[in-house]
Amino acid sequence: MRAVWLREFGGPEVLEPGDAPDPVPGPGQVLVEVAFANITFVETQARAGTGPFRPVLPVVPGNGVGGVISTVGPGVDPGLAGQRVVTSTGGSGGYAQRVAVDAAALFPVPDALALDAAVALLADGRTATGLVHATRVRPGDRVLVEAAAGGVGGLLVQLAKAAGASVVGAAGGPAKVAQVVGADDVVDYLPSDWAPAVGEVDVVFDGVGGAIGTAAFGLLRPGGRMAVYGLAGGSWAEVSEEDAAARGVSLVRGIGGPEELRGFTESALAEAAAGRLVPVIGQRFPLEKAADAHAAIESRTTVGKTLLVA
Repeated sequence: MRAVWLREFGGPEVLEPGDAPDPVPGPGQVLVEVAFANITFVETQARAGTGPFRPVLPVVPGNGVGGVISTVGPGVDPGLAGQRVVTSTGGSGGYAQRVAVDAAALFPVPDALALDAAVALLADGRTATGLVHATRVRPGDRVLVEAAAGGVGGLLVQLAKAAGASVVGAAGGPAKVAQVVGADDVVDYLPSDWAPAVGEVDVVFDGVGGAIGTAAFGLLRPGGRMAVYGLAGGSWAEVSEEDAAARGVSLVRGIGGPEELRGFTESALAEAAAGRLVPVIGQRFPLEKAADAHAAIESRTTVGKTLLVA
């Protein structure tokens, strides 16, 4: 089968298409014919060797895929063959035409939901749903969503609005600001004086980190909540539990264990199937152009979700 290999850390160009052995499903596993692979920002950091996760090389990257089950391994219900599913691969192997995964990790794709939309929601929908739950967004809250033109950010805007909050969408630069959809107000966080224009908020979703996240923390009212979940800016926001306690606000740095995460994924897929949650797939690249997809993400020119088409 065709796959994309990471054999050394570096720029996007180190991602090289090539052949890989066809996986064989073992006991309790299924073989999925991959139609779409999800790309996350963390994967670009792993490729560069700079992120929180450093894979052992050589490796086929990728942790989220969607496709059709072609074969089941020993001990697996034969009736699963032919089903559309999305699944995590366990941390690697997703940039490929086929993956063998544990049947317990599968999520059936509802009939009313397109497979590409389901893949776009696998990581981002779980994250956004879990973050809104963990921060207890409620009617009347004023919510700041950083990177609101991105995959997670766009979903956070929708979910916070559905919970009854008013939303300020923040994005970097005029082009990204123009792509923020559904927010009550939009702000460009690249100018140094962006934060005062936002005013006080009850909830911050910090997917950028660095100076942006630190400035956003300063906008929280007493009783406010800040979810720290990303470092697209290159570093975590400079906030601590002591800082939060002194200001009477709380920090959220996780959204739950395996059972909770599965529930958040199922909720996101169900909401999307009902038409209440819509992922934005801004760009698609052929599997063998994974390097171009990584380059686009790092250039900050992408909008919403980026998918590989296998």
